[in-house]
Parts: sequence; structure tokens; C-alpha cells
Amino acid sequence: MLPAIHFAHANSFPASIYRKMLAVLEQHHTVGYLDTIGHNPLFPVSDCWPHLVRETVTYIEEHYPAAVYGVGHSLGGFLLFYAAIARPDLFKGIVILDSPLMGPLRSRGIWLAKKLGFIHKLTPGKNTLQRRDNWAETDMMHDYFARKALFARWDPECLADYARHGSESNDKGGVRLKFRPTIEHAIYTTLPHDHPRYRGQLKVPGVFVAGTQSGVLKRGDLRWMQRHFGLSVEHQAGSHLFPLEHPLETGRHILEIVAAMESRQLMAK
Repeated sequence: MLPAIHFAHANSFPASIYRKMLAVLEQHHTVGYLDTIGHNPLFPVSDCWPHLVRETVTYIEEHYPAAVYGVGHSLGGFLLFYAAIARPDLFKGIVILDSPLMGPLRSRGIWLAKKLGFIHKLTPGKNTLQRRDNWAETDMMHDYFARKALFARWDPECLADYARHGSESNDKGGVRLKFRPTIEHAIYTTLPHDHPRYRGQLKVPGVFVAGTQSGVLKRGDLRWMQRHFGLSVEHQAGSHLFPLEHPLETGRHILEIVAAMESRQLMAK
């Protein structure tokens, strides 16, 4: 039986809205996930996300009988990266989808921006608390986001899943965002800057998949990751949100990566 895959989502996008991509992975693997990272008060959001890493580790410990392949998008990839360093026994390998694992110079800039109080200007979180949060029904939520430029490139089924699975009932008989804006904002403003100190400490196989039209990382960042964490770098068509723009292609790409990792490990035995 093939190892399970644990999926970790991006900030503000519950794991369940990746249904179309995860269905591809489920053709060959058991797939699990924590739907809304950061919403359990036992694991609060704090600088560099140590409690969110602990939340991820705890979930994996409690839900899988053996080591897993971790697949994480943005926030999720960052958390799996930290989790794999802290607990390599829980992982057979990790696949990081366009996470902001910047090199030392840009990471130092993130630290400075947090220290001086302008980090919100450098992340997508600057408008989070002003975003609309309530609708009378899911169809209205769908139509609202369908008009936004950020969602124009999304696969239509993923956008429908965002309205369906990314919402919850509010106290007025309508719906609101399941991933709470206050949590989203807190995550953005505590973006890690300390990962360069862990250079050389990732002991499990890892592949970083960058969006071809994503501006999250520069070439220098990618080279630094390869050199200091042993991460292989591959590319996938799309922006930073390529798993929701091209879910089928992304799912197949992940399966190829995981199959290659599994094959190498079996040959090494």
C-alpha cells in the first residue's frame, strides 16, 4: 500500500477547496488534511509560526499510522518544511508548492519590516481586514469573488468549491468566510524570517514547485534553497495560486514527484 499524503493549504484557503486537485492524489494515495490551519486556540498564530508547526505535527502524529509524504501550498509548504526539520521521522518526503522560502537577504528584510511595523505593506494581508466577509447565500459569495482579478484565472470548479467549502453559516442566516480574516491577517504579519538558520538541517527528500508566473521567489532564492536545503526545483504553469488555477495538472505533477521519491527510496533499501 502506498504511503499517505498529508496536504497543508495556503493562507486563507481551506484545504477542502482544493478538492479537485486532491481527488487526483486520492486515485493512488490516502489523503488527509487539517481544513483551517491556525483556528485552534491551542495553537495560536505567533511570530514565525511555531505553534502552527506544532499543530501540523500533532495532526500528523494523531492521524497517520506511518510516515507520510507532505504536500503544502504557500503557508502549508512552509509549515511542512519546519515540521520535517523538527520531526523527520514523520515524513518520507515533502513537496513544497511555491512557499515564500526566501534567501537570507530577503528574509532579513522581512524581519526588519516586522520590527518596524510595515510588514502588512509587503504581504497580501494589507487589505484582509477590509474585505467583505458576509453574504446572504453562497451563490452571492461566488459571484462576488468571480468579479475579483485574483480569481479570474481560477479553475471554475475550484471557485465553486471556494464558495461551497470555504464558507460557513453566520449568525444572520447567511454565510461568511470559513477562514477568518483576523487569522489570515495575523498569519501574513508573522511571516517567518528565521528559516535560514536551519540550513543543512532538512534530512528528508524535498521538491520545491514554483509557479512559472509567480513573483514570490527570485532565482537567487531558489538557488539558495537548492544549495542549503537540498531541495530540487521544478516548475508548474501558473501564478502563485497554480494549484487552484490548474488543479488536475498540479495533482498529476505531485503524483509524479511522489512516485519518483518512493521509487528512489525503495531502490535504496
